[in-house]
Amino acid sequence: MKKILLTVVLGVAVVAVAQGATQPAQQGQPAAPPTSSVNPPTSSVNPPTGSVNPPTGSVNPPTGQTAQSTPAAAPAAQAPVIKDPAEYNAYVSAYQQTDLAAKTSGLEAFLTQYPNSVMKNQALELLMGAYQQAGNAKKTMETATKLVTADTCNVRGLALLSYFDRVMAQGGDPNAKQLLVDGKKYSQQGLDCMPKFTKPDGTSDADFKKQVDQMNSIFHAAKGIGELQDGDNASAAPDLKIAVDANPTDFSVVYPLALAYLGEKPPDYQNGIWFAARAAAVAPAANQALIEKYARGQYVKFHSADDGWADVLAAAKANGAQVPIKPAPTPAEQVHAMVTAKKPEEMNFAEWQFVFTNGAQEDQDLVWNAIKGKALQMTGTIISTTPTEFMIAGSSDDIDAKKADITLQFADKVGVKLIPKDGASFDFRGEPASYTPNPFMMVMEKGVILTKAAPKPATPVHHKPAAAQ
Repeated sequence: MKKILLTVVLGVAVVAVAQGATQPAQQGQPAAPPTSSVNPPTSSVNPPTGSVNPPTGSVNPPTGQTAQSTPAAAPAAQAPVIKDPAEYNAYVSAYQQTDLAAKTSGLEAFLTQYPNSVMKNQALELLMGAYQQAGNAKKTMETATKLVTADTCNVRGLALLSYFDRVMAQGGDPNAKQLLVDGKKYSQQGLDCMPKFTKPDGTSDADFKKQVDQMNSIFHAAKGIGELQDGDNASAAPDLKIAVDANPTDFSVVYPLALAYLGEKPPDYQNGIWFAARAAAVAPAANQALIEKYARGQYVKFHSADDGWADVLAAAKANGAQVPIKPAPTPAEQVHAMVTAKKPEEMNFAEWQFVFTNGAQEDQDLVWNAIKGKALQMTGTIISTTPTEFMIAGSSDDIDAKKADITLQFADKVGVKLIPKDGASFDFRGEPASYTPNPFMMVMEKGVILTKAAPKPATPVHHKPAAAQ
C-alpha cells in the first residue's frame, strides 16, 4: 500500500464549532433564546509531531503548517420540548455556564443522568464545542463520535472528525493509518449528508454559504488524503483540488495535491508541477529549498531542461494564475534542432541513427545526402560475422543491448584469421549505401578492416596499355 509523502508538524489554528444549541422549552412554555453566547474563541490544537511514511522512491518532504479552520455551526431552527422540570433545569443549568470546566462537567452529568433526553444531540453539540474551545482535541473527538453515532447526519460532528483525523495523521500520530481510514469514512458520510444540511433560522445566505463551503473543503481534504494513502491518485486529485481552491496557502493539502497529480498514470505534469511549485512557495521557510528541488526535478523530467523553470516558480510564489508548462520537444523537433545547429559530417553515428529513426523526411534526406557514398571510418562491436558481411553495433545503446545496427559488406571474402570474434571492438571503414529506420539498420559497402592485425592495403600497380601491334 502506498503511503503519503508528507511529514508535517502541524500548528493547527482551529476556529471552534459554534454550537449554538437552542435552549429547550419546558412543557407549557415557549422556547427561550440563549442568555449567553456559546461561540468560542479561536483555540490552538497541536497534534504530535511525526511522519507518515512516503511511497517508495519518493523524496521526503519537509515539515509544514496548516491553518484550515473547522466549521462553525449556526443555531438549531426549532427547540425540542422537555416535559420533566428536573431534566429541563439540569440542561439549562449546564447550558448557561460560562466557565468551560463547569459547562463540560454539567453537560457530561446531564447526558449521564438523561441518556435518552430529547436534548441529547443538542447537549452533545454543546459539549463538543466546549471541549474544542478548551483545546481538548481528544475529548472533542470522543464527543463528536458519540454525536454522529446518535445523529448520523450531523455534518458539524462529521466535519470535526474528518478534520482532526486528517491533521493528526499528517502530524505523525502513531495511529495515522487508522485515522486516515476513519477520516475518509467520516468525510464521505459528511458529503453524502451535505444536501440535507439546511440553512438555520437567523443565518444569512452569505454565512450559510461560507459554512457549506468550509465543510465541503474539510470533507474533500480528508477524503483526498485518505485516497492518496490508498494509492488512488486519480480520485485523490479532484478531492484535494477542492480543498486547495478553498485554502490555497495550506501546505498540508497543496503538497499532497501535487503528489496526487504526479502519481497518476500517466502523470499529470501540467498540474503536478504547478502545485509542486505552489507547495514550495507555501512551505515553511526552512524547508522550501527541498520542495523546490523536488518541483524543479519534475519540471526537468517533463520539459527535458530547466529553461523556463524560474518563470514558473516566480508565478507560483506570486500566487498568480496557473501557467502552462511547455513539454519536452518531440523527437522530430529535437532532430530538426540538431540538423539546424550541426553539420551532418560532424555528427557521430548515434546522432545519425537518431535522425534517421525520428526525423522528418526532409531532415533525414539532408543528413543522408551528406554522408551517402562517403568513406567513413568508425569503431563498433562485432555482433556476428560471415566471410563477406559483418554485423556491427555502432551506438552505445545498441552495444549495451548487443544489437546490430550496421551491416558492413565486403567486396571479397575476409580471411578466417582476420575475422574478429563476436563481442570484440572493431575499427573499420565503409561507405553508407542504404538504411531502414525501424528497426534501424545502416548498410555500408566497400568494407575495410582497420585493426592492427589487418595487412596494409597494397600499393596499386598502374599498368601501361599494351602497344598496338
